[in-house]
Formats: sequence, C-alpha cells, structure tokens
Amino acid sequence: MPIARAAKRATARLGAVVLAGALLAACGAGDASDSSDSAGGEVTLTVDLFGSFGFEEAGLYEEYEKLNPGVTIKQSDTQDEADYWKSLQTRLAGGGGLADVQGVEVGRIASVTQQQSDKFQDLKEFGADKLKDEFAEAKWSAATTKDGQILGLGTDVGPEAMCYRTDLFEQAGLPTDREELAKEWATWDGYLELGKRYMEKAPAKSAWLDSIGSLYGIMIGQEEERYYNASGELIYEKNPAVKEAWDTSVEAAEAGLSAKLDQWSPQWNQAFAAGSFATIPCPAWMLGYVKGQAGDAGKGKWDIAELPGGAGNWGGSYLSIPRAAKHKKEAYALIEWLTAPEQQAKVFEKQGNFPSSTGAIEKIADAEDPYFSNAPIGRIFGEAAKESPVQVLGVHDQNVMQQLTNALSEVERKGKSSDKAWETAKKGVENVIG
Repeated sequence: MPIARAAKRATARLGAVVLAGALLAACGAGDASDSSDSAGGEVTLTVDLFGSFGFEEAGLYEEYEKLNPGVTIKQSDTQDEADYWKSLQTRLAGGGGLADVQGVEVGRIASVTQQQSDKFQDLKEFGADKLKDEFAEAKWSAATTKDGQILGLGTDVGPEAMCYRTDLFEQAGLPTDREELAKEWATWDGYLELGKRYMEKAPAKSAWLDSIGSLYGIMIGQEEERYYNASGELIYEKNPAVKEAWDTSVEAAEAGLSAKLDQWSPQWNQAFAAGSFATIPCPAWMLGYVKGQAGDAGKGKWDIAELPGGAGNWGGSYLSIPRAAKHKKEAYALIEWLTAPEQQAKVFEKQGNFPSSTGAIEKIADAEDPYFSNAPIGRIFGEAAKESPVQVLGVHDQNVMQQLTNALSEVERKGKSSDKAWETAKKGVENVIG
C-alpha cells in the first residue's frame, strides 16, 4: 500500500476517532450491550491479552485516552497463552467475565472462525470490510469465516530470525558478524555443528540454545503445512516436515546443546540475564521479551542474524470482540486505531512486534535496533515476512503444537527416548482433540 494512501487513511481515521470520543455514548444509547458507564458519556474499555502486545509499552493507551476524553482503558494479561486460552474458553461458555477486547493467538484463530463464530462479533457490522486491502492477505483471510464474517483485526505477524549473544560467541571463539553467521548456519545442520563448536569452549553454565522446544517451534514455522492440510485433515503424524523438526530437536538435546529451560518458566526468564544460552530462535515479537528479561545490562550484547533453513513465521495475534462485550462499538473504534499502520509501527519500534499492516511494514523498512547491536531489524524481519509461507491453520493447531513441545521437553529434561516421547505426544493430542 503506498505511503500516501496510508497517511490519507490515518488522517481520516484520526479525525473520526477524536470525533468518536464525543459521540460514542450516543452511538450506544439504544443498545444495552453497548451502554456507557455513566450518563456523562464516560466509558471504561477492558482489554484482556496474553504475553506482551506492546500497546502499554508504546504508550498507545495513554495516547488514545487523550484523543478520546472520557475513555479509560484497563488491560489485564496472562503470560502463558495456554492458560489464557483455557480461561477464555470457560468465560465464553458461561457468557460472563469477558473483556470488551480479547486477544487471539494465530494458532487459535481457526478455532474462532470454524467453531466459535457465534461467540465473537462480526466486525463487518462496524465497517471492518473496508480495511481488507490494508492487511497482508494471509493475515486477513485467517480471521474471516467462509460466510464472510470478520472476527478479528491483525496486530502482528511473527517472521523469524536468530538472536544471539555476541559476548558469549567471542568467549567461545566463534565469529560474531551477523552476515558471516548467516552463511555458516544457512542450514539447520550447520546451526547444530556451530553449536557443537560453541560447547567445546562455552563459558561456564552456558548452553547453545534455550530449549529444543523453541528450536522445534521455529523450524515448524517454516512450513506451509504442518498439523493440518488444506482440507482440514489432521496430518501431523505423517507429515515429513514435522518429523524433520522433531528429529533435529532431539539431535540437539542428545548433543547436549540445550539449557533445558521450558519457555515462559521463571527459570527461563532469569536465564536471559544470566547468559545461560548463546542463541534463541527469535520471531519478531521475541525482541521485546528479550529486552524485558535481559534488562539494560544486555544492551549491545545481543545481535540478530537471518534464520537457518529459510524464512518462516511463528506467532502473531488478533484483537477480537466477544458478542457478550459491554461496549462493542467503542471497542471496535479502539482496535481499529490500535491496528492502524501508525500504531503498528510504534509498537514495532518499541517492542519489535512485526506489523501485519502493509502500510506499517513500509514505514519500518529501514529500522535498526540499538539494543541488538544496531541490527537492521526492518530489513531482516521484512525479508523474512515476504518470504514466509502462507501457513495452513487447523482448528487445534495450537493444541497439537503444545503436546509436541511438551513431549520434547521430556526428551531434554528426563532423557526419555524419541520414540517414547512421540507416543506420549500422540496420546496427548488424542486426549485434547478427542
């Protein structure tokens, strides 16, 4: 999308949002589900998310509240997405306790569009269909039902790269230049070989990577088909791409390359600052997480290089509105503004979450990140986003992923054999899916 068009849309939207601040109460006056908090037109919008979407960190809520006097935004969040989704399902079933805006991870969006469309608001009723050309096609279509309902607006996508600690590489006698490393680990075999060299001279209490679960996740993100095919058939058991990612992850564990840290655990969080691992597979959204956990002391010690094995995508999210939300019109005005190119660009600059808006992608093409040794993150993640496959998403995509990574954790932490772990994963999938 040309920048001029993006700017034109932004100017028009900004005026509409400011005007909406004064008119939102009137818009919802005849609808009990959209009633404002008081006769004076003040409204509190609740936003329930998982992980870090970057809205607070980039100051967007504060900015929106200034543009819309009388609007207050309250965010709640759950760090672990699996816990968040389980809680959301309970509240959707009961119809109570839902926020005005709920985050949905990309691995769950097929469940929303195919099984829960009656639980979420069709955003087309508020004019969302006019925004279609301003989002990447894959991002837009994934949140659209077969009958044309639009059940979410995309916040970000997860183009992949590799984050690494230059200081630890130096201590182990490895090259630190991002271009040289990209050539040395052009393949996953090359990545493992470099890891074995690292472990020969690794600093005390430091491993090559954080966990084989993160390695598996980043590899499977390079595939178009992983757990389901385009017909909706569950294919993970016979998919060679899943087998390859699994076997490579097991090989890394057996070679002693992993720090054996379950992602999102307290120990994993502490390891960023402690230097417990030298590399971590890094979707764009991980940059903000690294900064938050490694802190100021980590600035300049990290860098980013292109990913082994080619481009891929891991993660990305949507903002959706439950049908039981109290302030649906106001909520839509907020999520349209939050997902506009200007706001997506601000979140990327602050947190690293890569935009799903084509206009925002143009805006951040030349971005660099001082924290990551001035890595050209706009170029690295931009090229990865362009080259990433359009992934086939199934109803239980995230559930299958979780069972497989849980089983891999038993390989690296308990020494379970690959075959036994695979059987555990299969049983877990059967129990979850039924």
